[in-house]
Amino acid sequence: MKYKRVLLKLSGEALMGDKGHGIDPDRIRQYAEEIHEMAKAEVEIALVIGGGNIFRGLQASEVGIERTSGDYMGMLATVINGIALQNAIEQQGSYTRLISAIDMERICEPYIRRRAVRHLEKGRILIFVAGTGNPYFTTDSAAALRATEIDAEIILKGTRVDGIYTADPEKDPTATKFDKISFDEVLQKRLKIMDTTAFTMCQENNVPIFIFDMNKPGNLKKVLEGDESIGTLVS
Repeated sequence: MKYKRVLLKLSGEALMGDKGHGIDPDRIRQYAEEIHEMAKAEVEIALVIGGGNIFRGLQASEVGIERTSGDYMGMLATVINGIALQNAIEQQGSYTRLISAIDMERICEPYIRRRAVRHLEKGRILIFVAGTGNPYFTTDSAAALRATEIDAEIILKGTRVDGIYTADPEKDPTATKFDKISFDEVLQKRLKIMDTTAFTMCQENNVPIFIFDMNKPGNLKKVLEGDESIGTLVS
């Protein structure tokens, strides 16, 4: 494998599959199988999961919930997804640790950097939930922060699109894909692949980002083996 330690960022929406909300059992099973196989290949894997399939804090204001409360509700949604993903991965035979940025001892371990790194060294898969534990920060920011803290070699952002395009390929059929692109070019072209806080943190700490289609079986293995043709590398 090309990479030894990675952080895989999954959106909550990715867990929906073809459903309008919630968790698709076939999709989460596929993810669990692929993550388990890569752990067997001795890749140290940490995950950050979103909660948009259950609740999105930014939309809370539409029903009269103030932003801070809405963001905390979104963080709790990531815990639900994390528990589901933990169970799916452990059913495959891998050991996991669910680690929360918000204290909830009966469900998750608290985030302690040294302990988290030790878990990785012992071959356990980490699932980081509750974002950064602070409102006004997205799970993209949590992914950038945790990747930097645990010295991940790269952030793998699993989406439903196979890379970065000049425009939204689902809306513009003439959009063309970038195979590689620099952080500066992303900013110059105003391409939105992460929120600004997360993207800047990756740039300042030299953490490359690889965007790929996680929904296509086998893609995670190809990425970890070094096949960059299936996505876009930002470095």
